[in-house]
Amino acid sequence: METTATEKAPLVGIIMGSKSDLPVMEGCTAELERLGVPYELVIASAHRNPAQVHEWAETAADRGIKVIVAAAGKAAHLGGVVAAFTPLPVIGVPMKTSDLGGLDSLLSMVQMPSGVPVACVAINGAKNAAIYATQILGATMPEYREAIAQLKREMAEA
Repeated sequence: METTATEKAPLVGIIMGSKSDLPVMEGCTAELERLGVPYELVIASAHRNPAQVHEWAETAADRGIKVIVAAAGKAAHLGGVVAAFTPLPVIGVPMKTSDLGGLDSLLSMVQMPSGVPVACVAINGAKNAAIYATQILGATMPEYREAIAQLKREMAEA
């Protein structure tokens, strides 16, 4: 398991199944940084490192994480596995694949069973995952609500 974190105590946990997901997920980390949201990032596969994923997800809330972003491709079980082990909201980022263009990943994420929800953004929608995570934080933390309001003002002026 490989981990990186921002200097402030992380509020968003980002987990991805493979290093190959990192170029896409840099859209998420860059947007979180722009919005001033501290995060941690870990690479651990639901299939290759299930015990590590379980431990990371189960302890996320105790570490101060408020929202989780999970990126995965193909069978894309990572978001659901994480959601099974945490009470925190999980946002899935389906990764584009060579087999089915990411449709396989998308359908795996949105077809979660009742009781284990995973919110889902577009295929390779890492930036939107960051914005949505910040909106969730903004429900109870005014500084992040203001960061989103400012983002919307900037988009309206563009």
